[in-house]
Amino acid sequence: MTPAGELLAEEIRRGGPVPFRRFMQVALYHPEHGYYRRRRDPFGKAGDFFTAEQIQPVFGVLMAARIRRLYREMGEPSGFTVVELGAGRREMAEAFAEWNYVPVDIDSGELPPAFAGVVFSNEFFDALPVDAAIYQGGGFRERRVAFDGARFRWETGGPVPPGVDAFLRRYFLPPEEERLYEAGLESLAWIERAARSLREGYMLTIDYGYTRAESLRFPSGTLMGYRRHTALDDVLEDPGARDITAHVNFTALEEAGAAHGLRKESFETLAQTLLAAGEPDQFAAALGSADPQENLRRRMQLKTLLFGMGETFRVLLQRRTGPPGRPSTHL
Repeated sequence: MTPAGELLAEEIRRGGPVPFRRFMQVALYHPEHGYYRRRRDPFGKAGDFFTAEQIQPVFGVLMAARIRRLYREMGEPSGFTVVELGAGRREMAEAFAEWNYVPVDIDSGELPPAFAGVVFSNEFFDALPVDAAIYQGGGFRERRVAFDGARFRWETGGPVPPGVDAFLRRYFLPPEEERLYEAGLESLAWIERAARSLREGYMLTIDYGYTRAESLRFPSGTLMGYRRHTALDDVLEDPGARDITAHVNFTALEEAGAAHGLRKESFETLAQTLLAAGEPDQFAAALGSADPQENLRRRMQLKTLLFGMGETFRVLLQRRTGPPGRPSTHL
């Protein structure tokens, strides 16, 4: 058993089945044994998955072009800052070097107070721990994690906490018997945190997920594990040794942002965002290189971004339209 698994198994022996959010928290973020805290690099060809940030320099050049446009629309304010949520290995630091760059991770770094600029994230919200639930007998019930001495297994518990119930009823279509759900309460907390810090500017979120209307596509929920570039349905096996994700509920991000003065400017595919960013110079900045091999490599990166990830990932752009921490008057 993995070290994270040993910790979870002992916790369950002492106190009984744990909420899935607790299981996911330990599996991903335990300071020593969590998936994202181990010495082994989970990203890239030798890891378990790619993100757009590994497709450099093309992704960085195009995202910098998109943010540069926002910077100009704001009148090029002094002290313009780009805060990256889930900065990880700081792969975007070079691309954002022309501005103040502040990397923030789930358990390290702080958002600067009252800043003007952009809160940027790429595959941050999908990795936040979520509560898991099933709708049975007219109510949402917790999906907890038990341990039978050999393996972790799902167990249905009592009614979900009030906050989870409110999330599921607000951001999903009317519930159906035996459907599985995830509630991303930590996503709402991060939206509020960002909104309170952002005095003027934008929040630019890249991730995969669904809207309220699209949630009917996932009767079995969206939890997924990843290992060696393979998607795995069993998210309870080998905690700490594989990634665990849940699709992002973009309706929750949008409406929570609006409640704190972040108004939706656009919601589109990553391909649309990248095409708009590269169109002014016909992708010259992203593709330009005197080295033929490097030029070819960049063209392959662009193809992967536009056609591999471009239609799967979505981009939510929200703009500060009211005082931090207060509902916008424009809604």
